[in-house]
Amino acid sequence: MDVEATPLSGVMLIKPKVFGDDRGFFLESWNRSAFAEAGIPFDFVQDNHSRSRQGILRGLHFQTQQPQGKLVRVVNGSVYDVTVDLRANSATFGQWFGCLLSAENKTQLWVPPGFAHGFYVVSESADFLYKCTDYYHPESEISLAWDDANIDVEWPLVNGESPELSAKDANALSWSEVPKFDL
Repeated sequence: MDVEATPLSGVMLIKPKVFGDDRGFFLESWNRSAFAEAGIPFDFVQDNHSRSRQGILRGLHFQTQQPQGKLVRVVNGSVYDVTVDLRANSATFGQWFGCLLSAENKTQLWVPPGFAHGFYVVSESADFLYKCTDYYHPESEISLAWDDANIDVEWPLVNGESPELSAKDANALSWSEVPKFDL
């Protein structure tokens, strides 16, 4: 696999080696020792799978208790994936990074604990998979507003239309309101 650093400290793009022919393809999406060698020495306790249609935005989510690291990928369709650094002692505190993840490019994104994370579906629909380093803790889950002017994420909105949000995400907190991490 090829691992690329991103502008955010600790966030990495992972491009697996893909072996394919006219029958299809094979790739290794997780290998504990290979990921540890690449600087991701985490174990995962939970796998999640979500399906969303075009125009849905999920996020920007994080947990104040049991912060989760996430290894994310798309197995059908494409999304614009965004992560925001909430680590107060980080050189990239308050900065965001976005990238296109798709079934076609097979790229994965490693999001360490201490980041808000979300994605926007740009294809007709998308199946999004993510491995988590800690269990879901709904009592401490918080949403950072996707359109907060202090973060100013440049979402590639389809036809320039506002995304469809869950009630939780529609009532998300602003940058000044969300708690930050001392990780």
